[in-house]
Amino acid sequence: MIWAIGGIVALLVLCAAALQFAIWHNGPAVLDTVDRLTGGERGTAQLAKVQLGGSPARKVIVHGPANGVAGTPRPVLLFVHGGSWNKGNPDDYGFIGRAFVPEGFIVVLAGYRLHPEAIYPAMLEDTADAIAWTHANIGQYGGDPGHIVLAGHSAGAYNVVMAALEERWLGSRGHSARHVAGVIGLAGPYDFYPFDSDSTRASFSHADQPEATQPVAHVRRDAPPKLLIHGEADTLVRPRNSRELAKRLKAEGAAVRTLLLPEMTHNDPLLALASPWRRDRKVIDAMIEFARSPQASVPVQDELG
Repeated sequence: MIWAIGGIVALLVLCAAALQFAIWHNGPAVLDTVDRLTGGERGTAQLAKVQLGGSPARKVIVHGPANGVAGTPRPVLLFVHGGSWNKGNPDDYGFIGRAFVPEGFIVVLAGYRLHPEAIYPAMLEDTADAIAWTHANIGQYGGDPGHIVLAGHSAGAYNVVMAALEERWLGSRGHSARHVAGVIGLAGPYDFYPFDSDSTRASFSHADQPEATQPVAHVRRDAPPKLLIHGEADTLVRPRNSRELAKRLKAEGAAVRTLLLPEMTHNDPLLALASPWRRDRKVIDAMIEFARSPQASVPVQDELG
């Protein structure tokens, strides 16, 4: 009997290790499958998929309630994926829709050109296009164009934070940061010059003014409110990125909140949005609270360290 129990435990440990290995290698696609198998569709459906440009990566995917939207338009969460600007596909992030649509949101998943096409500022141009499209079109899918909150993980966090801080990207499309209610960054790189990794050198090293590619160089008082979430155990994108951006925004009088999580590594804030990991509600509840009311003044955490 003891041997049988030991065998079951060993098998479970092996399965858990295999799942973590698969997520590490195949990432969001595996996470999306696990979320669907363990949590179901949760009453959500893909409402539209729209190409925004010549590259197949430049697209938006809209998720909403499977039974349609009636009554008051819903707040919108526009999510941009990570992947070091060289990998990732919004098709693999359906779990974001299944996490937030049941909470009362319309979700837009946005893609952008990847390396070798993702040479700065291509990723910002494409993110601005996705924001502009959402503002112009989300009403027909039950979303509120006056309440669009941007969110992104890792490279995607850079994209949304930069697009909301440096006004020329939305301005060149006839829009402005006034069309953005708030911004959520998960494990984002905001202060990574000098470029010291293959991915940052590949996408940014050619810039005439490399310092100008950094979000910390564009802080301003009237920027949209921000929630910066980061794991303290993140060794890929160090939490000092969120600390430094928050410090500079606070110094300008801009609205910013931080949630620094001691045990989390780089991908853990993203995993926390998928079933079964979202049983730990710290990340998703902070995002929901902020996305519903970005202008609220009470900070999630006021520890910048």
